[in-house]
Amino acid sequence: MVKRNKRFHAEVATSSLSDIMFFLLLFFLIISTLANPNVIKMTLPKSKTNEKTNKQLITLSITEDKRYYLDKDEVSFDQIEPNLLSKMGGSKDQTVVIRIPYNLQVQDLVDVLQIGVKNKLKFVIATNNSK
Repeated sequence: MVKRNKRFHAEVATSSLSDIMFFLLLFFLIISTLANPNVIKMTLPKSKTNEKTNKQLITLSITEDKRYYLDKDEVSFDQIEPNLLSKMGGSKDQTVVIRIPYNLQVQDLVDVLQIGVKNKLKFVIATNNSK
């Protein structure tokens, strides 16, 4: 009697799994680098240096036609302070990022900054980093 040396060996094809993992990795990398959804498009002033922060931010955007947005919600100038304080709650550790177009008057910026000085809030002006 001749013994056959052919035994059944279970195999798992993993070549397609590496392709799937590559596409998933690529997908999540692209999704994670998308811009902040709370941003209103505008041209910002330029600066030579740039400081980044990892803290929770509240965005205050001012458009060229002097419309005010707190995150993505449009508010009137008179309503900035109460809405800002209610968004911050009791925590004054949050930072407010002011996004103002470069061609708006300085007085418009000062008017907004006075709200922060009055309430002892941390305000930061957003700029484009030009290298």
